[in-house]
Amino acid sequence: PIGRDEAAPTKRAVTPDGQPSRTEYTVLERFPTGVLLRVRPLTGRTHQIRVHMAALGHPVLGDPVYGGQRKGFPGLAGQCLHARRLTFRHPRTGEQVTVSCPLPDYFQAVLTRCGRLV
Repeated sequence: PIGRDEAAPTKRAVTPDGQPSRTEYTVLERFPTGVLLRVRPLTGRTHQIRVHMAALGHPVLGDPVYGGQRKGFPGLAGQCLHARRLTFRHPRTGEQVTVSCPLPDYFQAVLTRCGRLV
């Protein structure tokens, strides 16, 4: 369950009295410096993926709020969290819409630096 972080009200945290939330993840690749995951939030809580990963002790690389250090990655331009594909029902037509986007260059650079042949 995810609720407000009492120590920092603008943040969220896994809390016993929080709203039910569920995130599935699959390990795609392991590197000496981290892991590439496919993550699928099954509920829609604020900062859900970031909160769940941090609670597991594996914060998103580059996440300044939930502890994903940039150590060892100078010049990292942002978090290494990217929505490759989003699918949703259009609110007016009810039609299923899918939008996709390639990884940003900085994210590709991190994967290359970790040892992945992009």
